[in-house]
Amino acid sequence: MKLNEIMMDHGNLKYLTFEEIDRIGFVSHLFSTRFGGVSKGIYESMNLGFCRGDKDENVMNNFGIIAKALDSKLEDFVLTDQTHTTNIYKVTTKDKGKGLLVPRDYSDIDGFITNEPGIVLSTFFADCVPLFFVDPVHKAIGLSHSGWRGTVDKIGRKTVEAMKIEFGTNPQDVIAGIGPSICRGCYEVSEDVAFLFEDAFLQKAAENRNQCDTLQKILYKNENKKYQLDLWLANKLILEEVGVKENNISISGICTCCNHNLLFSHRKSLGKRGNLGAFIKLKIEK
Repeated sequence: MKLNEIMMDHGNLKYLTFEEIDRIGFVSHLFSTRFGGVSKGIYESMNLGFCRGDKDENVMNNFGIIAKALDSKLEDFVLTDQTHTTNIYKVTTKDKGKGLLVPRDYSDIDGFITNEPGIVLSTFFADCVPLFFVDPVHKAIGLSHSGWRGTVDKIGRKTVEAMKIEFGTNPQDVIAGIGPSICRGCYEVSEDVAFLFEDAFLQKAAENRNQCDTLQKILYKNENKKYQLDLWLANKLILEEVGVKENNISISGICTCCNHNLLFSHRKSLGKRGNLGAFIKLKIEK
């Protein structure tokens, strides 16, 4: 990913983008960092979460800064209602402003898709995996939140399948990005979580021995008899399984926990933090 910097009225906004998506001329996207907002204390400075204890006024101002960077307005944003599900919601113009300026009339939504220009799809993170999707043929986009539950239940696959149903998307055309999130070295999970991933992924090794080594890398048993979980590789395999080409999948390789001075990390901060945001929109043709 590329770190971008924009001079704003109060300072510098720093955000990340996938160069592969940047090259698609009709899409705007970004993943926020901690820098460029107005929040204070543990939320400093670009906090995009209303439920973390920050002042709503500060969060709204931060959204205004992101809106300016995306050449959008606050009423263009649509916010998820993330509860670690694999539910995907097709967003239309009638949904504009929901979750930010007007109440949501949907719940338990961790993924968005749309083919309507001008709508800013918005999801939120502090260690979980942001998944970006672009169908350059049918001019459709998707954005999903994939924690360990979303990953083991394969929200990435379900997002692509929803795009196929709604927009005629061919998975082989999809350009996908696996954004900043916690890396395997920082992400220790318990045995019960590890067993769920074994059921979901490692049985594939029996079907295709050539994949055995790769699949085993998803989980690594450490000295404490706990497991280190690789959400990046797991999501990559999910996308390949649904038909996305390996060359069309970009992994940021940026760990939120290792880079906690740049990004919010729930695990590193022990929950005392703000929210990062992932955003994507189809540009309005002029």
